[in-house]
Amino acid sequence: MTDQSFDDEQQRYLKGVTAGLHIARGVPGMTGLTAGKRLRPDDFHSQARIRAQAMGGELTSQEQAKADLNPNDMWNEMVSLANAGEYPKGDDVFLMKGRGMFYVAPNQDSYMCRLRMPGGIFSSHQFRAVADLAETYGGGYTHVTTRANLQIREIGAKDPINVLTGLADVGLVVQGSGGDNIRNITGSPLAGIDPDELIDVTPYCKQMHHHILNHRELYGLPRKFNIAFDGGGRISALEGTNDIGFSAVLPKADGPLPRRPYFRMGLGGITGHKDFARDTGVMLKPEECVAVAHAVLHVFLANGDRTSRDKARLKYVLDRWGFDKFMREVQKQLPFTLRRYPLSRCEARHPVEKAGHIGIHDHGDDKQYVGIVLPVGKLTIPQMHGLADLADRYADSKMRTTVWQNLVLGNVDKSDMNALVSAIEKLGLHVNASPARTGMVACTGSFGCKFANAETKGNALKLVDHLEATLDLDEPLNIHMTGCPNSCAQHYVGDIGLLGARVADPEADDPEEADQVDGFHVYIGGGYESEEGIARELATSIPVVHLNAYLENLLGLYLEERHDGERFVAFARRQEIDDLRKRLAERSDKAAAAQAESEEKAYSEAEAQADTPEEVKTERDEAATDDYDRTPKEAEAAQDGQRTG
Repeated sequence: MTDQSFDDEQQRYLKGVTAGLHIARGVPGMTGLTAGKRLRPDDFHSQARIRAQAMGGELTSQEQAKADLNPNDMWNEMVSLANAGEYPKGDDVFLMKGRGMFYVAPNQDSYMCRLRMPGGIFSSHQFRAVADLAETYGGGYTHVTTRANLQIREIGAKDPINVLTGLADVGLVVQGSGGDNIRNITGSPLAGIDPDELIDVTPYCKQMHHHILNHRELYGLPRKFNIAFDGGGRISALEGTNDIGFSAVLPKADGPLPRRPYFRMGLGGITGHKDFARDTGVMLKPEECVAVAHAVLHVFLANGDRTSRDKARLKYVLDRWGFDKFMREVQKQLPFTLRRYPLSRCEARHPVEKAGHIGIHDHGDDKQYVGIVLPVGKLTIPQMHGLADLADRYADSKMRTTVWQNLVLGNVDKSDMNALVSAIEKLGLHVNASPARTGMVACTGSFGCKFANAETKGNALKLVDHLEATLDLDEPLNIHMTGCPNSCAQHYVGDIGLLGARVADPEADDPEEADQVDGFHVYIGGGYESEEGIARELATSIPVVHLNAYLENLLGLYLEERHDGERFVAFARRQEIDDLRKRLAERSDKAAAAQAESEEKAYSEAEAQADTPEEVKTERDEAATDDYDRTPKEAEAAQDGQRTG
């Protein structure tokens, strides 16, 4: 009798029974479930898969692929593909992500390589090496990501091994930077130079990074995993958006703990699923963090859902079990007792400077740092080499990437800052920006990601240009534009969050036959740290051709109605959404009426001044022409004509 003799339900039952028998009797590598033998790294995952099947579950295709071949063992397959000049197919596309190589067709028929650098701090030497590899084997540019990381894009079929070995030559190991693994460890970008930080998180980011690289069992998790360390200084590491967030705190003077920095541990952050990391009540000495993170990861890899990709993140184990049960299981993994301590007995975090990652700032001892505006994270090869040279000449040879997709150079003598800024501007980059440009974050979008519903980086830049031209914003504003619900740009934590969508072309002659074009859902009122909160949906399916005007209307209303010094996030949170929608619609109608009145007035004036009907027509048309339809020279000439007339 074959499997085909049973229906699906019967087959699942038989698989569960078989798996249970294996567990009960002991199979190679599985005896740890019934005896005290030491397990090999891969056995932990094999046990979890068997347990899922024993409970009647069906492994996802990704879990089955990992069971058949550990992504860490893909090297021979990758070499063979490169030698043949071929791209991967089927499961190999997924498995190669575990080696840092993403085949991103159909959007780009090429690889993207995602790096990993703990804390996002590269040396100038490494930065130049990445630039050289991007020039030789990639598309001649890199992207700074929302995990303070770098990507090389447009890598050809023959070159993934060349890129990986080239990176390894300068100490950049990308193992596990994609797939179901622990992504780049993020940290405070000013670590080590921030005068307001409680602790320099750099050593702990590095320890966590190397711990992961050297523990094979920490690969092949149920889904991806994020870890961040925040040192408590001026610029947030957004640790609350991570599966594990370590936040530096200082016990108050009247408590039993010594006045030295500790880390609070938060768990379960995944803002794309509308959840921030929640405080566990655990207070850790800095040297305990890696061991506790390892214990959390072990509980997750054993109990995360391997039958549903949608429910496979740590958040869902916590939702299913509750924090108390989860932390009891974590405690079982540790040789020391976890320290419980009320958050109320810790000093409040130092206020976050929302625009502290852009512009010139003092950081003590006659030193300054400068945050450089990158156009939604993109850097050309000459810019990368130029910045590395400037870091060596004026700064401390460190390239500090941030989760806002910009770059910081620190330890600059005040006397050198003017020369440094001038040199940065010669590279086509800037250190000063409007509030909208400072806080604009955009994922790769449909330019290079098959999951994206809309192009993001180009639309983000057009939006910023429009807002700068039409509004006088004077408070920091974070706009997060993401292409799909995976929320790589974390749209739920922005003052304004924009989520890509496919919408009907509003300019189509026949709405029923309209093509699908880029659009965005609009969310407002998200924030982090002291402003932590999930943004609320304000509008859905705004076509991109209307997006700039919609946000101009929204922010214009904010400027008219805000309280003194009120930031947009506070304004947004005190709004009743339905009422806000009505007021926006009314304001838009009023704006349209005012424009029509202005055009009619211009028409009447032209008609009164004209000598002949032909002149009437000519002057009327010129007066009614929107300046947006004119070239700068035409607009200037029209204004001159009105002044002289």
